[in-house]
This record gives sequence, C-alpha cells and structure tokens, in this order.
Amino acid sequence: MGDYPSRSANPSAGGPGVTARHTGSAGTGVSPIPPDDRLGSRPPLGGGGALPTKARFSMESGFRGLSTAAGAMVLVIIVAIAIFLISKAVPALHADTENFLTYKAWFPNDAQPHFGIAALAFGTLLTSVIALIVAVPIALGIALFLSHYAPKRLATPLGFVIDLLAAVPSVVFGLWGRDVLSEPVQSFSVWLNKYFGWLPIFGGDGPFGRSILLGSLVLAIMVLPIVTSLSREVFQQTPGMNEEAALALGATKWEMIRTAVLPYGKPGVIAAVMLGLGRALGETIALALTLGTTFTISFNVIQSGGNSIAANIANTFGEANATGRGALIASGLVLFAITLVVNMAARAIIYRRREFRDSAA
Repeated sequence: MGDYPSRSANPSAGGPGVTARHTGSAGTGVSPIPPDDRLGSRPPLGGGGALPTKARFSMESGFRGLSTAAGAMVLVIIVAIAIFLISKAVPALHADTENFLTYKAWFPNDAQPHFGIAALAFGTLLTSVIALIVAVPIALGIALFLSHYAPKRLATPLGFVIDLLAAVPSVVFGLWGRDVLSEPVQSFSVWLNKYFGWLPIFGGDGPFGRSILLGSLVLAIMVLPIVTSLSREVFQQTPGMNEEAALALGATKWEMIRTAVLPYGKPGVIAAVMLGLGRALGETIALALTLGTTFTISFNVIQSGGNSIAANIANTFGEANATGRGALIASGLVLFAITLVVNMAARAIIYRRREFRDSAA
C-alpha cells in the first residue's frame, strides 16, 4: 500500500519525471516530494532548516534600540535640567542673607539680597489644590456622561469641543479671567465674606478681586479638559463583560458604574488628576494676570493677594539683576523638585493599585 507508481495517471501531476525514490517502498503516509525538490530549490528538511536564519540587524532590533535610546534621553534631559538649575542658583543662594526655604519676602536685587521661597511655594500649592478640588468632580461627571449616558451623536461633538479647550493658550484664559471673570468673582467673594466670614478662608475686610479664588477658578477651567479627556478614555476602556455582569445581577446604571467602571478606571483617573496637577503647578501667565502678587502666607482665598513661583518669575524677570535672575532660577529649581515629587507619588499610587489588582485577580 505504501508503494507509489513510477508513472502518474495524471500527466500534470508529475508524469514520467517521477524520480526513482518514489518507486521504492516509502512506508505509509509519505507524500511524494514536490517538483521544486528536483530543481534543488527546496530548503533542507528537519530541525530548524525550514526557518529563516535570524539576521544580525532587523527592524525589530532597530526599533528596540531607538526606544531604549529615547527612554534614556528623557533621563539625560531631566538630569541636565537639574544640573543647569543648580549651577545657576548656587551663587544667588550664597548671596542670600536669609533662609531661602522659610523666608517670605522677595528682595534679591537689593545691595544685601534677602529673599525666600516660602510664600511663593505656598501660593503655588494652594492655587493648584483648590483648582483640582473644583475641576476634578466636574471633569469626572462630564467624562461619565460622555462615556455612559450621552447618545453618540451628542457625545462625539461635545467631547471634541471639550478637547479644544486644552488648545486655548494660557494667556487667553488669563486675560479672560482678569477682564471678564474678575467682577463675578468679586461679587461672589463679597457674598462669601458676608455669610461665611466666620470661616478663616472667607474672612477679612477686603479688598476683594485679584485673589487666590480668582486664580484657582481660572486654573480649574484650564485643567478641566485634560482630566475630562483622559478620564473619558479610561472609562470607555472598561471591559463590556464587567458592565454586563453587573447589570445582569440587577444593578442599576449608577451601581454598575460604581462597582465596575470606577474601580477599573481608578489608576487612569489618578494619572489624569496628577497630569492636571502638573499643568496647574507650572502655569505662569494666567496666574500672573489674576493674582495680586503679594508675598504672604494666608489661607484666606478671597482677599486680594497671593502669588506663585511661575507667576513671580514672569513678573520680575525683566527687572532682575544677576543675583535676581539666580534667585528666580533657584525658585524654578524648587518648582522642578515639587513637580518631580508629585509625579513620583502618582506613579507610586498607580503601581500599588495595579499590584493590588493583579494579586486580587
């Protein structure tokens, strides 16, 4: 049964060119050798001979090398920025006659320079935190509405409009906050002072206007599209099986979101919030146009005043001497350190959340 005839019945299936090996008893299941074997073009049988030999250089290895170089370049740039800031800040810090970290005033251009970062760092953190408190709940609500409640014909254009807010220059937000939003915020501050003046954050006798509250509201509007866009993408990535399982168990729409969507998207939401915080910490022109540029530490958010590191750099760089420019660079070094700490904390939170989720799975 295993013998093959020396001549095929079908002329197109080999004909008389069938080799002598086919006439022997090859055993059951052995197929005739294809015609390309007779021409010597068939790759050798057995082992890995049928696989292509690995090239010394391929597109994969080239892409891997480029990706590694790009990742290393980020670290090199961060280190280079830190070295530059430190080298330029050290002479000014040596000339400072006060404690740079605890002193509140800013007089680096005097004959006896005395300046500190305390009030500026406090204002930077306070405005950023208030902006997140205002923006994050609204951003999450918009993201959930666009991803799970709004019909597609409404969600698509509305999401596009919200994304466009991220492309608006910060100077436009600053001018709008100073010229348009200032009066409503001033009236709102008077109302807060009248009915909630017993709270320290709403106390004081005025004047009201260019304040921490105004700057924080402008920052909140600037942060809103970033947090909304990223959170919406995260919520849309929730596995459909999770949502369907929750609904099949009798959960309402909100219970499904609370038990399936929000837990799954928590790491992404944290990353979106931290990215928005980074935008708020480094904002310059918008705060320079809406804050009162005072060097005080106060939790009162409605009285005129307040300042931030970035806004102070924008407002005073033009009139600064050599020591003043070094002092501003030193303040930029502090802002650089704050940003690094915030991002490292965000990465740690996300990593712990992912580790917990993987272990639970």
